[in-house]
Amino acid sequence: MSGRTGPTADKPPRADTAQKKTGTAGTGSASPTLIASRTARVGSRARGALLRWLVLALAVGVWQLAARAHGSVYFPPPGRIARHAYDLWFSGPVSHLFLTDAAVDNILPSLGRMAVGFALAAVAGVALGIAVGRSRRAYALCNPVLQFARAVPPPALVPVFVVVLDFGTQMQIASIVFSAVWPVLINTADGARNVDPLRLEVATVLRLTAFERLWLLLLPSALPRIFAGLRLSLSLSLILMVFSELLPGTANGIGFTLTDAQSRSDLLTVWAALVLLGALGHLLNTGLLAVEKRLIGSKRPT
Repeated sequence: MSGRTGPTADKPPRADTAQKKTGTAGTGSASPTLIASRTARVGSRARGALLRWLVLALAVGVWQLAARAHGSVYFPPPGRIARHAYDLWFSGPVSHLFLTDAAVDNILPSLGRMAVGFALAAVAGVALGIAVGRSRRAYALCNPVLQFARAVPPPALVPVFVVVLDFGTQMQIASIVFSAVWPVLINTADGARNVDPLRLEVATVLRLTAFERLWLLLLPSALPRIFAGLRLSLSLSLILMVFSELLPGTANGIGFTLTDAQSRSDLLTVWAALVLLGALGHLLNTGLLAVEKRLIGSKRPT
């Protein structure tokens, strides 16, 4: 009886059992390190976000105290501005997403014009930038024209747009597109020119078609530059949206609200519109940065 159990007790463990134990131990030792690294990253992001909000709250608090101490009608405290903006634009019914009639009549048309202008500028800029950037000769020939057109201030061309398109939505969208297309076009062309030559050689060896080169090589390589141009284009679109609505013949929009409030000496509405524009710019830029991070991660153009 003891002779049968002895060899069994002294039998060495199986190799797969030892591997499982080793793998479990290795996983257990690596897991706390991974968790600690992720916790550190989350903590760093939380501290950064908290610091940014703290600076903003401090700036608003200083503004509130200074405005109350000064008591000037031209510089109301941010608390009054926020209440006025809420009553003017965001106190509507739930069925309208809390938007009032004033918000529907002015904010939404402005955002619609800006969205159309920005989308047209982005599509045209990327398409033309890829076409120009693929050829060094085409880039050398077109670059002086691009730099000249980019240097022309868009407001200076408003009389031309008015003559060609007359006052109205078409002229406003055209002014936005003309201003916003150049950063996307030039950055896209630079990105397409700076594709790694080794990748181009590999594409030649693999006999990729023109569409495959565009989709698998040129666009991914130029994507960081494209987003750099899109961020500039987005800011210019917001600026030109407001400027185009300051012109005669405009019947709605945030810019129209500014001029109308100024003519009526409604300073609270003027300040509310300015704060609204700043908030819209921040939200739009944050959304674009989120899309950029989703597509290309932390890469940035050099």
